[in-house]
Amino acid sequence: MCEISIRQAVRNDAAALQKLNKNCLGYDYPLDRTSERLAELLANPDCRIFVAEKNGNAVGYVQANTYKATYGDPAVNVMGLAVSQDARGNHAGRRLMEAVEAWARNINAKEVRLNSAEFRKDAHKFYQAIGYTLDKMQTRFGKRLR
Repeated sequence: MCEISIRQAVRNDAAALQKLNKNCLGYDYPLDRTSERLAELLANPDCRIFVAEKNGNAVGYVQANTYKATYGDPAVNVMGLAVSQDARGNHAGRRLMEAVEAWARNINAKEVRLNSAEFRKDAHKFYQAIGYTLDKMQTRFGKRLR
């Protein structure tokens, strides 16, 4: 079995991330827009995107952003974590989250937080297994802007 390695994302990862978003998270965002968004995020010092590789192929990624509010200490917010079905069980998700946690410690964040859809029961078990606890239930609201 080949070891999973973790590295920071680069612009050439756009196609792999777009595929992971579609296949793992259900977000079918166009490749050209994924590429634009990735370039923008890579230039943002308040964002990190880490990629898990196996045999030279991206098999997972995590995006995390700083989270600053008037009501609490600085934190890091996981915006998305995706690991391909065939890479699950190989510690890719754990290693990606460890990279986020290391970055969070490095920037003196006091917490890593994330949201996970209610129906993602396997993801909830994963997060609990790596030390995360459920601390709040929410209902998300949105408004599309044109």
